[in-house]
Order: sequence, then C-alpha cells, then structure tokens
Amino acid sequence: MSGIQVISRAAAVLRVCKSSNEGLSLGGIAETLKLPRSTIQRIVGALVAEGLLQTSGSARSIKLGPEIHALSDAHRVNIVEVAHPFLKSLSEETGETVDLALYKCDHMIFVDQVVGSQRLRAISSVGEQFPVHNTANGKASLALLEESAAGQILKALQAYTKFSLAGLKKELRAARANGIATDNEEHSPGISAIGTAFRDATGTIYSLSIPMPTVRFKANRKHFSTLMLATRDRLAEASGGKTKKGKEAH
Repeated sequence: MSGIQVISRAAAVLRVCKSSNEGLSLGGIAETLKLPRSTIQRIVGALVAEGLLQTSGSARSIKLGPEIHALSDAHRVNIVEVAHPFLKSLSEETGETVDLALYKCDHMIFVDQVVGSQRLRAISSVGEQFPVHNTANGKASLALLEESAAGQILKALQAYTKFSLAGLKKELRAARANGIATDNEEHSPGISAIGTAFRDATGTIYSLSIPMPTVRFKANRKHFSTLMLATRDRLAEASGGKTKKGKEAH
C-alpha cells in the first residue's frame, strides 16, 4: 500500500470505531470496510501502538484510544457558547423553540435550547435524552454517518423497538440528499419537528431542531427548513466543521 492509502484506511478504521461505544472486533471492522482481516489487523496494531486505538484482548474490544480523546479535547470549541446566538436568531425568525443536541450513538442529548415566543410551544430540558430513530434531530444525525454504520445502529435498536427499518433507511437517504429530517408525531403525539445536523471541527455530530405543534409544522415546514439549513451552514462554519461527509461548511 502507498503511504496515502495507508493513511486513508487508518482514518476509515478510526471512523468506524467512533461509531461504536461498545467496541468492535477485527472481523467486524474488516466486514464494514470491505478489507482483508489481515490488513485491518496491521492497521489496528499500528494505531494501538500510537494510542489512537485501545483493545482489551476480548472479541469485541477495539475502541478509540486515549490519544484520540486528548486530541479531541485540545481542539474542542465550546459549542453551546458558539451556537446559542444562532439558536436565538432562528427562534426569533420562526417564533418557535430551537434545540441543539449532541449525537451519542443510539441517542441524542439536548445541550441547549431557546424557547419560542408562541403561546403553545414545545419545551424539553437540557440534558434530556431522546432516541435517534423517531426524532428529527436523531435522524438528521444518523444521515451524516456512513450508511453501513447507521445500518448497524438501526439493526441494534430494532431488536427492542418496533419501527420500519426499510422506511427509516429511505428517510435517511432523503435527509442525506436535502439536509433535512422530520418527525411526524413519531416521538410525541401532537408534536412534529424539523431537524438538520453538522459536524464540528473535531468531527462530533450536533443537530438543530425545531419542534412545534403539528398544525404549524404542516404550514411552515418548507419555509422553516430553508431558514434552518442557512443557520446550520453558518453555525458549522463558525465551529470549523462540516455539513456533509467530506463537505466543508462555507
């Protein structure tokens, strides 16, 4: 392999490992990346030696290593501080509540919120967790993952949650194409939402979402989606991140 190819494959291994908090096996990584197990073994060994991966020796033990976390912390921006003015501006434009959430494998964590001015409005608590498969912010976040990684997460969730895997995969394909995901009263009766997601400079996925009563969702979905995408692009640029796989915010 050329030096550039080795770096590319090592980066691919790190991305796959980032998608799993429980750890992966050599075989699992090889299958996901469609590469020989022997190739993955050599790459993983080199990354472990550098502290970028760690392994306990069990079957599914390969995880991101301490050096990755140290590098991430060294370059992490205070996303809440950076994002809050954007959330406030979008809330003022729409009159609706705007949420910022952090993606964590199979759930979303709300990290900031600006409450809308509407008398009837949707409010959640900062720190509250929401599932990824039936929320606008969760679907938008999954849409930023490689299809194979998103598929693994959805299959695991489907084991204890009833939803149409084929239907959800179709929604994710649409979200990858247009940047917007929706929740049509799937999480909370009477409440629908629009969501979009981006990566910050460290590759961490965050999402913006606007939850609202379904009657206002139907009337404003198109207009609010346009406003949200513009806000997402400005916020991604401010955080040094990306709005799509391989696409810098600008």
